[in-house]
Amino acid sequence: MASRGAGASYDGRMSSPHETHPGSTPGAAAPSVDSLSPVRDREAIDPRGSKRDRSWPPMPDPLPFPVIDNHCHLDFADGDEQLSVRDHVERAAAVGVDAQITIGSDLEAVRWTAALLASPDCPESLRGGVAIHPNEAALHARGHDHEGRELIGLDEAISEVSELLRGPGMVVVGETGLDWFRSSRRDEQARQAQIDSFRAHIALAKELDLPMQIHDRDAHRDVLEILDADGAPERTVFHCFSGDAEFARECADRGWYLSFAGTVTFKNAADLRGALAEVGLSRVMVETDAPFLTPVPYRGRPNSSYLIPLTMATIAEVTGTDLETACRAVRATTQDVYRWPGTVAA
Repeated sequence: MASRGAGASYDGRMSSPHETHPGSTPGAAAPSVDSLSPVRDREAIDPRGSKRDRSWPPMPDPLPFPVIDNHCHLDFADGDEQLSVRDHVERAAAVGVDAQITIGSDLEAVRWTAALLASPDCPESLRGGVAIHPNEAALHARGHDHEGRELIGLDEAISEVSELLRGPGMVVVGETGLDWFRSSRRDEQARQAQIDSFRAHIALAKELDLPMQIHDRDAHRDVLEILDADGAPERTVFHCFSGDAEFARECADRGWYLSFAGTVTFKNAADLRGALAEVGLSRVMVETDAPFLTPVPYRGRPNSSYLIPLTMATIAEVTGTDLETACRAVRATTQDVYRWPGTVAA
């Protein structure tokens, strides 16, 4: 890991990422945070739609030591009451989740995330990452979305991602990878587009010396094969890790990191908890994937970073540690992976 200079404790104010930066346009007026509305509603892609409970879960007890939500989607709206970016940030901070990484994974969300981070009043605790999601890669290769609207080509889309990753506040390439759940592996065009996109993002993460977050759904072996063949970025993170203990060990032995979401709390996720127990805390981080994957007992309801204490409680229990020890370990790993400013407080 690159060394970081001495700075204020992480309990203090972070340095701002919102400065003139290669890739930004000096003198250009960036939009205010309050003017940025979410680009889509969760119900547009959630098959349960209006049948689910859309009320926001209550605030849990605060964590004994603060952690970072290393993967959420602030570009999505959800809930019976729309929360602003500031609402999400403030609710999270109140329970000890004092920093978030918001991920844009289609071109509209990519542009939204870049605009958010470039805003002069962007909360200082926010960072971001962008990429073309594997399912989106297949659509760009076809040249149109599911509704028949024209899309730019995959190479052009990745080129735009590359440019925006050089802007302020960007700390990760992602999410990228393979998804054989929504895009059939037997669809040659879709399969090849996902593979080509994945390899392009791997190269981009190496070029920019950034971590890479992987979306791996029903594609464990193919993901491993490509990472081994191309050479994984130094800091490779399996976002919303979904493998079993054997796969977790293969990833950890290669020096990669596993990020656990609310799924680890689900009753039917014994294999996932077995994976967490296999690797322990040394290479583990926590995320929400909000507004999706809300932890038990609020599964199916809207998710936000303020619910991470529920996931952290399960991480502590499964790894046989007290909650504060688990929080300290998870935070230290997250800061190292994303080269976050400041140091963990003693």
